[in-house]
Amino acid sequence: MRKIELLAPAKSAEVGIEAINHGADAVYIGAPAFSARAAAHNSVEDIERLARYGHQYGAKTIVALNTILTDKELVEAEKMAWRLYEAGVDALIIQDLGLLQMNLPSMELHASTQADVRTVERTRLFRDLGLTRVVLARELGIAEIQAIHEAVPDVELECFVHGALCVCISGQCYLSAALTGRSANRGECAQPCRLPMDLLNPQGDKVLARQRHLLSLRDMNRSAYIEQLLDAGVTSLKIEGRLKEMSYVKNVVAYYRKLIDQIIARREEYAPLSYGQTELSFEPRLEKSFNRGFTSYFAEGKREPMWNFESPKSMGEKVGTITKVNRDNFVISLDVDTLHNGDGLAVGQQGFRLNRFDAATSMCFPLEGVQVCRALQKGQNVYRNLDVAFEQLLSKPSAKRTMAVDMHYSACENRISLRMNCCEKDEVEVEMEGAFERAERSQKENIEKQLGKLGGTPFRTGSIEVEGDEWFVPSSKLAEMRRTCVGKLLEEHLKMQSEVRKSFEKPDYKTRAKMLDAKGILPTDFLANVMNKMARETYREMQIENVADAFELQQNKDGMVMQTKHCLKYAFGQCPRYVNPQPEKLLEENFKIGQELALRIGNRKFFIKFGCKNDCISKIFTIFAPQK
Repeated sequence: MRKIELLAPAKSAEVGIEAINHGADAVYIGAPAFSARAAAHNSVEDIERLARYGHQYGAKTIVALNTILTDKELVEAEKMAWRLYEAGVDALIIQDLGLLQMNLPSMELHASTQADVRTVERTRLFRDLGLTRVVLARELGIAEIQAIHEAVPDVELECFVHGALCVCISGQCYLSAALTGRSANRGECAQPCRLPMDLLNPQGDKVLARQRHLLSLRDMNRSAYIEQLLDAGVTSLKIEGRLKEMSYVKNVVAYYRKLIDQIIARREEYAPLSYGQTELSFEPRLEKSFNRGFTSYFAEGKREPMWNFESPKSMGEKVGTITKVNRDNFVISLDVDTLHNGDGLAVGQQGFRLNRFDAATSMCFPLEGVQVCRALQKGQNVYRNLDVAFEQLLSKPSAKRTMAVDMHYSACENRISLRMNCCEKDEVEVEMEGAFERAERSQKENIEKQLGKLGGTPFRTGSIEVEGDEWFVPSSKLAEMRRTCVGKLLEEHLKMQSEVRKSFEKPDYKTRAKMLDAKGILPTDFLANVMNKMARETYREMQIENVADAFELQQNKDGMVMQTKHCLKYAFGQCPRYVNPQPEKLLEENFKIGQELALRIGNRKFFIKFGCKNDCISKIFTIFAPQK
């Protein structure tokens, strides 16, 4: 039986706790520093609180420590790793191989998606180094994932299934660093790919498309492929979003929990990693949360529309079509039950709040109605990117997660005992002595009532067996025994998780590195992202000398800044290999795209070289000149 992990993002400990309540088997959260989302750092104390809460349910807390580090920061990161280990963290996500030279605690290390794991060879290398899991590149399709699993079956595979997409192959993007000095590999990405930009001809002297979001991708949604991903060998299904708010995490986690549970109910070879069942007070729907439109992003290995040139903002759900436009209002043909006053709507690139909806006439009155309606036309689709009623529902307690407890109670004239069993592994027993008298009638109903009061705990009542119901025991005594037994059961859960953590034997990373030859597997140019002496030493131990400095350390930042499988040539219907059934219509009808184009972002020009002969991977350069 293979344990399956639903891995949720946590902006904070509070968000992480709610992710667990809504069904997550594990959460990943940013460290106090050195996280690939610098804006999503948390204190060790908060992370400890989250880890302890999760361990009640057998849920893991994984900390992202996945930026590239300076020599000074390595020492700080080592100290932080020990503090996190002592706080109960189950694993670290890393990118910088310099950490393998440090004195790390005995905890699992996972290769970040920033480590660019796209091949069997790279997966095997990280496995041989001693890392227990690799976070696969988002660009991989199911067949590619399966090939990696079959070749390297003894390493855990984690893959993203939902959330925002980086247009560049993760760990290989330097556009933000080139434009702003803010490095994606240092957790400070300015997201210039979401900006509007001009598309230029190869010479850079003619605008082909003006101020479009040409590098902005839709959001990933692989909910239709979860069972196929599991069958391909994926262990951990990851939701992106360490900067996302509480309502987003609640909704998306709950949706995927239900989906995974349906698969597990049919497939006895799969089981959830953690314990407990979640009861929801709402029906999760992915389109209700922030999204730029959805794409399965090469899940089946083929291309599909994956971009949104119009806007990087949330599209939301389609709610209807405009049938009439008046001076300060419009009439809508609804695809949903109703709209709510205060909803956020979008038509084309225009977003606005709905001041009032008249259900009787299907008439929408936007705030600033006259100004909004001037830009509307009959036949346009209307999207709702903020459902105020849904958000209000999620702002309240919306899930309860509990584990079933079976109890056995027995009593005699001088002793009572209670045994609790939970999760097929934990068993605790409490005995109390006393002098008890025979009751005039059976006490079974009151015994079950008092023992079943598990509110405020992670447990719910399963079965209760009662022996000796003829002896009268005060309700206060029964409650005391129940509380003591619950306390011991919680201690047993936490002890079990602690033993799992302590059972991990830390590999000798340095010795393992010396036994490897990484030539031809790891890059030697700036794409290696080597920023410190210890990372350079790890490379030397793996037979690679003279590794170039990281892009961030180089004085001359001209060169390639992005590799992407998002292809503008395909988007405009001019790919020589794949047919786009719905090409964008921005270009002049007779304009033919060759092997190059250019982009202008702000006042900077960039050169695009299409990857028709390079696995469809396009490259973007800062040097505005044809590349060899």
